[in-house]
Amino acid sequence: MSDYPMTEPEPPAVQPASLTNSLAQSLRTELRKVVFGQDVVIDQVIATFLAGGHVLLEGKPGLGKTHLVVALANTFAGVFSRIQFTPDLMPSDVTGFTLFDMKSQTFQVRRGPIFTNLLLADEINRSPAKTQAALLEVMQERQVTIDGETIKLDPPFMTLATQNPIEQEGTYPLPEAQLDRFLMKVVMDYPSHCDEAQVVRDVTSGTGLSASSVAQLCSSEDIISAQQDVANIRCVDEVVNYAVNLVRASRSAQGISLGAGTRGAISLVRVAKAFAYMAGRDFLVPDDIKQSALPVLRHRVQLAPELAISGQKVDDAILNIIAGVEAPRQ
Repeated sequence: MSDYPMTEPEPPAVQPASLTNSLAQSLRTELRKVVFGQDVVIDQVIATFLAGGHVLLEGKPGLGKTHLVVALANTFAGVFSRIQFTPDLMPSDVTGFTLFDMKSQTFQVRRGPIFTNLLLADEINRSPAKTQAALLEVMQERQVTIDGETIKLDPPFMTLATQNPIEQEGTYPLPEAQLDRFLMKVVMDYPSHCDEAQVVRDVTSGTGLSASSVAQLCSSEDIISAQQDVANIRCVDEVVNYAVNLVRASRSAQGISLGAGTRGAISLVRVAKAFAYMAGRDFLVPDDIKQSALPVLRHRVQLAPELAISGQKVDDAILNIIAGVEAPRQ
């Protein structure tokens, strides 16, 4: 149990059986069978899934971003859809549209690929702003409005968007309002030499690393239950205040032109609860907040021009903020 004094009524505790049901560990094990050298990325994507949020997955071409998402979809018995974002993609291609049915003499709603449980928005920055904006309502409110008719999505719902950070010609950067809807921005980097050599050996030998080879582990009901368990993880005031202090420090830190908003603090606690659940605990500790800080804040913080020109990265600025904010004692 936590050493923090309880200063508020405790929410329903997560039952030990739920904490040890190994869903998170099983997901991790299956994904590591086909995605090598990206253990941190895998854990962050699973945490987003368990927290009921959306993830922006950024990485250079050929590192397996789409492969990871498809593998995750294959571990899950829900509905999976994929949208390849292109400059000519229209909002109706994402959400759906109404069509006049001559036989019934009525307008019928044709639902788009957004009506799913797991949505892969591949190369999301390839489409213009009006198409990107088609995702705003569904990501925030889990509903879609088509010609004035509002339709709720069946839970769970998660958007996994990919983008290439280096090829900017013909792309449309996501606006801050849309970036803020992503619970985490996960950066996929090059694997180690050993892991990269293993990938090359497996793929070229014919054994392959097919995303379809992973086992199906859970249903929609299993994920909804796990997400409820994550939401019920206990968090005392001291840890909440620590998350808020980190976010507030991002607004006044030297060299930061735009800090994180209140949604950033909410996201810190949500992701930290998922990490605590994955660690088998029913309470938060400050290290859960620290573990969440980089992927949760890196897309919510902007560097001042003078720092960006000097070559400093957003992650460096966030690490400095973490180092400068005192964490509560455990």
